[in-house]
Amino acid sequence: MPSHATPSWLLLIVSLPTSGATARMRIWRALKAQGCVALRDGAYLMPGSEQREQALQELADECAREGGNAWLMTVHARTPAEDAAYQQLFDRTAEYAELRATLKESSRSLASLPAVELMRLQRKLQREYDALRSIDFFPGDASVEAEAAWTDFTRRLASQLSPDEPSDTSGQVPRLDSASYQGRTWATRRRLWVDRVASAWLIRRFIDPQARFLWLAKPSDCPRKALGFDFDGAAFTHVGERVTFETLMASFGLEEDAALMRLARMVHQLDAGGEPVPEAIGFEAVLAGARERVPNDDALLAEISTVLDSLYTHFGREAVRGKKT
Repeated sequence: MPSHATPSWLLLIVSLPTSGATARMRIWRALKAQGCVALRDGAYLMPGSEQREQALQELADECAREGGNAWLMTVHARTPAEDAAYQQLFDRTAEYAELRATLKESSRSLASLPAVELMRLQRKLQREYDALRSIDFFPGDASVEAEAAWTDFTRRLASQLSPDEPSDTSGQVPRLDSASYQGRTWATRRRLWVDRVASAWLIRRFIDPQARFLWLAKPSDCPRKALGFDFDGAAFTHVGERVTFETLMASFGLEEDAALMRLARMVHQLDAGGEPVPEAIGFEAVLAGARERVPNDDALLAEISTVLDSLYTHFGREAVRGKKT
């Protein structure tokens, strides 16, 4: 009799009426998305877990509603060798190799794609990568290689969207008095993207209303008297885990503003990754489209500033509602 320590497996056996082709295809796709392995027609194996058992039970119930039959069982391998054989059925090496080939092929076209297409490609490949990782129940060397390939791909893509992206620096963010930063010239890299356009909006809206901006072809073009932001060596850039927008907020004591903090989370997620923010995809799409349509960075900042103004108002209203409840 198997030991209680023996890993359990879930076996789903389904039978649907021959007339239910649509239901059969729908259930088959759901089983594939869950990561099941077909042992034979109608018999599907999965590593045991409470969450997977619930998902398979829902599919079993759907089979019954479609006029078929379904049996969900918990089974155990009789020997360690048999258990290893079951695990081998879930080897994702071939799928990871296919993903790496797709990433390699996609990398060749990055330089020729506009921003809108770059972001669409990133979202598509992110979904494929996440879907594969979610069904990789026994990660091995192939998953490590795929993670490295994905990291390299995202860095290449980011370099197309934001050339000369600053590297993180360590250290404390000193508190500054905005009164000493009025009517100044601020400079950052041209072809504004998320962190730069949001930082420029923050500067003009909350720090230096009379700010003048220079858009640099390369960071080394920054005049000595200008306040640089969002490039290596700039007065304001990434510090630790903070992106430039967050560094500016911390520098000028703006972190008590709940609406700005919501904006900061959105900017951080789009610029550096992290916890998803619902509004991020919409803002990214608007910015990508504006970059294609608007002729210069002054006009781009003016247009996106209205979007950020609206988001700031929306987040502020939500913060007030949250306090009332």
